Amino acid sequence: MLEDVKIGDSIAVNGVCLTVTTFGEGIFTADVMAETLARTNLKELRPGSKVNLERALRLGDRLGGHLVSGHVDGIGTIIGTARHDIATLVTVQAPDEVMKYIIKKGSVAIDGTSLTVVDFDRDKFQVSLIPHTAQVTVLGSKKIGDTVNLEADVLGKYIERLLQAREERPVQNSKISQEFLSAHGFL
Repeated sequence: MLEDVKIGDSIAVNGVCLTVTTFGEGIFTADVMAETLARTNLKELRPGSKVNLERALRLGDRLGGHLVSGHVDGIGTIIGTARHDIATLVTVQAPDEVMKYIIKKGSVAIDGTSLTVVDFDRDKFQVSLIPHTAQVTVLGSKKIGDTVNLEADVLGKYIERLLQAREERPVQNSKISQEFLSAHGFL
């Protein structure tokens, strides 16, 4: 995990993007500001806590899930788990600032793990963990009542912002028409 790490590199800890400030044999440190502690579940970690670690994506790397920035949108709480065939269904209660981006078969990152939404309701959603995901991520060991960092898919956030900008500054009557484009050689 830490081979070729450099000071200043980004490493996500439970989905929270942190900057490496020092490193040694199998360890690294990062500064964590009050804002990060207030908006994530990192404040609940204790020495020996298991965490998901992920290096930042390099340009040209293969994408295996949705784009995750390490900027947590909210904290959720696990409110249910159930076995379904080989999978474990996990139900997460989430705040409005996350739920507005949740769609069926859409993506969500839970403690940095990119997952597909199985179903959702007004204030909760459900994901399904295959045995491999449950084994290699901290999500497989989480219990009812545990908190998780949530990051919604970035595409929904961009679409929302574009729609807001359109409302804030409506497009004025344009002088560009089909006739204008044709007269200037575009059609």
